[in-house]
Amino acid sequence: MRFRLHSEMKILALISFLIPLTAAAKEDIHYVNPLIGSTAGGNVFAGASLPYGLAKPVADVDGQNTGGFSTDGSNVTGFSHMHDSGTGGNPSQGQFPVFPQLCRDNIVDNCNFSKADRATHYVEDSVIARPGYFALQLDNGIKAEMTAAERTALYRFTFPETYALNGSMLDPLILFDLTDLWDSRQNASIGIDADTGRVVGNGTFLPSFGAGSYRAFFCADFAGAQVRDTGVWVNDRAGSEPKELYVTRGFNNFYLQAGGYVTFERPDDGVVTVRVGVSYLSSQQACANAEAEVPDPIPDFGRLEREAIDAWAEKLRPIKITSGGVSDTMLSAFWSGIYRTMLSPQNMTGENPLWESAEPYFDSFYCLWDQFRAQLPLLTLIDPDTQTKLIRSLLDTFKHEGWLPDCRMSLCKGWTQGGSNADVVLTDAYVKNLTGVDWDLAYKAMVNDAENEPLEWSYEGRGGLQSWKRLNYVPYLDFDYLGFGTNSRSISRTVEYAYNDYGIGIVGKGLDKEENAKYFSRANNWKNLFKADQTSFLENGTNTGFTGFFQPKYLNGTWGFQDPIACSALASWCSLTSNPSETFESSIWEYLFYVPHDMAALIKLLGGPDSFVKRLDYFHNSGLADISNEPVFLTVYQYHYAGRPALSTKRAHSYIPQSFNGSHNGLPGNDDSGAMGSFVAWSMMGLFPNPGQNVYLISAPFVEAVEVTHPTTGCTATIRSTNFDPNYQRVYIQSALLNGQPYTKNWIGHEFFTQGMTLELTLGEQESDWGTRTDDLPPSFSDVHVQDEVKGAREWTVTMGH
Repeated sequence: MRFRLHSEMKILALISFLIPLTAAAKEDIHYVNPLIGSTAGGNVFAGASLPYGLAKPVADVDGQNTGGFSTDGSNVTGFSHMHDSGTGGNPSQGQFPVFPQLCRDNIVDNCNFSKADRATHYVEDSVIARPGYFALQLDNGIKAEMTAAERTALYRFTFPETYALNGSMLDPLILFDLTDLWDSRQNASIGIDADTGRVVGNGTFLPSFGAGSYRAFFCADFAGAQVRDTGVWVNDRAGSEPKELYVTRGFNNFYLQAGGYVTFERPDDGVVTVRVGVSYLSSQQACANAEAEVPDPIPDFGRLEREAIDAWAEKLRPIKITSGGVSDTMLSAFWSGIYRTMLSPQNMTGENPLWESAEPYFDSFYCLWDQFRAQLPLLTLIDPDTQTKLIRSLLDTFKHEGWLPDCRMSLCKGWTQGGSNADVVLTDAYVKNLTGVDWDLAYKAMVNDAENEPLEWSYEGRGGLQSWKRLNYVPYLDFDYLGFGTNSRSISRTVEYAYNDYGIGIVGKGLDKEENAKYFSRANNWKNLFKADQTSFLENGTNTGFTGFFQPKYLNGTWGFQDPIACSALASWCSLTSNPSETFESSIWEYLFYVPHDMAALIKLLGGPDSFVKRLDYFHNSGLADISNEPVFLTVYQYHYAGRPALSTKRAHSYIPQSFNGSHNGLPGNDDSGAMGSFVAWSMMGLFPNPGQNVYLISAPFVEAVEVTHPTTGCTATIRSTNFDPNYQRVYIQSALLNGQPYTKNWIGHEFFTQGMTLELTLGEQESDWGTRTDDLPPSFSDVHVQDEVKGAREWTVTMGH
């Protein structure tokens, strides 16, 4: 670990030396390290990208390659142009990789074509990753550098001086492979212009976590070297004729490997520049994208780097921190986490072949079940313009496909994980007064989720709605003839549907809709699966000492059984495809705490604040808590609802920096499009959202001061700590001032940011009574009787913020 951190400090120093930083970027951009989470299952995209950019070039490896590249020491198999970041499941995208080679004796068939044969190790100390730039050197001496425009990847390959046996210098060869990262290609074609060397192609591929298929297109041109020959290759052989090729998947388990190649006369400087435009519309559009964005590839390489730095600096500009002596690795974890929240979703406006629309189109919502908890609330704060476009994109998808997506990638419908959590995304934006959204359309889309069951609820909408409306829970082994999906997750769907319906009630109330009583009523349905006498034992037979857990329930109202520790970090993994259960990717222990809208009722049900704290402590201390997955996020801060906010701070410090830090393995699980990164960012800023509500839970920041300038209002909110301790001994809030006046509530509303308030926290080494009184606790549904006592959601959330 010491060697790893020392190496990363050298990388940070090198980055700060190499990048020509603008004044606005000096305090933040040089801390961004795209390699955090590049091994040990973080699955981050470590390559070059603009914020929300479609083109994402990086080296692809044959090891941990879900995001393309990994610092796991595996071999490079190619350099491809589109990726997702931090996803689980199958590797995503990575279509049409290029690979540079030198063929022995300048004989094309002496080159290696298949992935396995051409795989080449990279020099570990050669890897450089920073916003908008990625580089490494292969063991064979070829150096690869890459940068990106919005829809164009630009590569610079430097070939060493290598000689054949007859003394002639070897000429560069660059091949294109008609495949993707996990070899899902169904069919593909390629064509090469013999005179110019231009390569165009397309292919049909499968989404990595969804249904259907998608077509992608590319257009590649070369600069800096004279084309010598062109051709195609199939399996292990190549030929200069023909210049076009069409391939299918292959027969049974035999995956047909094929593509094209271009050879060059070696230029004096050994550099061949490759420009690759990408598109989901056509190869012609891919060419047009490349020509418009990168008209002069050789000098444009430096320009794209600079523009990427400027673009990222602008996105990070709303936040300013005073470190107070915190280590550079901690600052790197913070800024890198924020950076990764803006790699996805990807802006594909104008690249959607499925329907014509003037609305924005974003893709790679992968998945909202992960993103709604911390990532998208962070964008609502620091990039509300893009968040508005994301929501408009979700609503436009509803208009044209009939349903709000819960997960979507590569133009395909992704698998629904729990509830219809686009509802939470919309509610969160509504209560935080996000403008530019058709809220009547949003409400219509949310009601559609709650009232209409699709035929295939495995990838859209909700299943089990007959039972949900009649029995007020989703039954175990439900009889559902209206639609079809994986008949599991009855517990997680019940508690998530309850929160989804709460959100519909909130938005509907704010819009003066008349039918909200039933949605507020359904918000209580989580109680119907609580079995008061259910006990829990560890696998060794030890009684956990706690009674009362959710349990599955049959259609006839009798109880089923799922071990409360099943699917926890102490037991077996549960997902849609691996050991499906009544909870999704999480245990009953973990889902027990998912009542985000009515924590007061949950705490009462579990025996009161002291009993709740003991149970929450046991959950985290025993290993039952799975910090590598998003459902655990809010549990870190739920001590606030029991009047013990200091314990939330203590719990956050138990995970940061132990599980979240600035090392290559500095994420406990896959980043899920920036979800893990946003958890770090919120935690270090000292506020954590309860998404779908105008509630930020106040904790002690990990830095001395944080300033957030709201991009819409221009007002600057400040969180400042007195007695700040960079060694984190003094982390407990003793008292607080809001705009100079005593403030005892342990939470605050979004108006803190939009109005530019100042929160001053005095810190000490011991837990105090700050934020512990009943009047100091965050609002709960059953306490404030939202459905009866307010005129509108926004009025309530703003009122409760003061």
